[in-house]
Amino acid sequence: MLERYFVKPQTVDRIRSLWLGREIERYVVWLSEQGYANRTVLRRVPLLARFAEFAQRKGAAAVEDLPSHVEAFITEWLRRWRPVRGGDSAWQAAKEARGPIEQWLELVVPGFRGTGRAQLKDPFVERLPGFFEHLVSERGLRPATIRHYRHHLHRFAAYLVRIGVSGPEEISVTILSAFVAERAATGMARTTLRDTCGVLRVFLRYAHREGLLPRNLSMAVEWPQAYRLSTIPRSISWGEVGKVLDAVDRRTPLGKRDYAIMLLLVTYGLRSREIAELVLDDIDWRRERLAIPERKAGHSSAFPLSTSVGEALADYLRHARAQTTDRHVFLRAIAPFRPIGSAAISARATYYLRKAGVDVVRPGSHTLRHTCVQRLVDASFALKTIGDFVGHRSAASTQIYAKVAVDSLRQVALGDGEEVL
Repeated sequence: MLERYFVKPQTVDRIRSLWLGREIERYVVWLSEQGYANRTVLRRVPLLARFAEFAQRKGAAAVEDLPSHVEAFITEWLRRWRPVRGGDSAWQAAKEARGPIEQWLELVVPGFRGTGRAQLKDPFVERLPGFFEHLVSERGLRPATIRHYRHHLHRFAAYLVRIGVSGPEEISVTILSAFVAERAATGMARTTLRDTCGVLRVFLRYAHREGLLPRNLSMAVEWPQAYRLSTIPRSISWGEVGKVLDAVDRRTPLGKRDYAIMLLLVTYGLRSREIAELVLDDIDWRRERLAIPERKAGHSSAFPLSTSVGEALADYLRHARAQTTDRHVFLRAIAPFRPIGSAAISARATYYLRKAGVDVVRPGSHTLRHTCVQRLVDASFALKTIGDFVGHRSAASTQIYAKVAVDSLRQVALGDGEEVL
């Protein structure tokens, strides 16, 4: 495999003669199987060779000894061998060196796990270890909702540490009020603040049930007023949708993938999570149907596969999607070719909205979903039909779109308004 990347036989011989030459070649085979570019292999092999020689000089005699030498090597790398590039910080250079080394060690050292992205442990797990299990087994919450609880409780836990509270058993009404007031002062949406209070109420009830709190403080967390129909959906016009789609460069594999994603968002009003979870078996080419097996409301949907969406999906699957056994439809555009997540889909929608110069509050995948719903409202479809189409859990979620009649309001503003009365 080394001969595929290194032209000179002397280079191949020198790599294989290293005391970890076999392990380095094994890594090269793995990189090739994962679809990494040639330039990536050519950049990483010399780095691993330097690390192998460095570890051997420091006394390493087996692959199991290598992890203890990583940090010392990074320090030496930054001091002696780091490539000098404009604007390249020491932190970024260390990251670029540590990443390939730890990835290699995960392959050749049994049980090794790299540092990667820091994983936060569940908040309050020491004092209330069964809380998140309670959310799953007793309340029946979905994984996405569990992550929502973690998000808010991590911030509450950080607040307690910052004000010097050693544990949740010291929580008081004053502390709860101060925390909610501080969160409100950040300018977050009222609905988000309401979600925070809801999470706190559930947590406090559980803490009291388990005997950690002497009394139930959940009712001390006041709900902020959040009127259901007080906001306007952040949809865009159909002309602006055309600008967003035109902003996608469909000549590249990344563009082919993103174009199919944008069409799914605006044509069917899918959520980013629903697109991320699509698998190849959900596309029935023969009957021209697209299945969404598990929606937020707990049911499944099946749509006719529109011509434009079908052509975009076929173009991506034939000419841009990596060859892999993974059944997810949408994968990363660069190695390693893993399924993309809902956050990445929303980020791509944000990118193209901004690239197209479309000004909208909080741009993201939901902007295009709202646009799909608003277009159906403008076409005079029944709200129940629209709610079923986009997977709303209740009709109340769709009612917000019924109050927006932009064209009629525009006529009122330009004339005497009698023709629309």
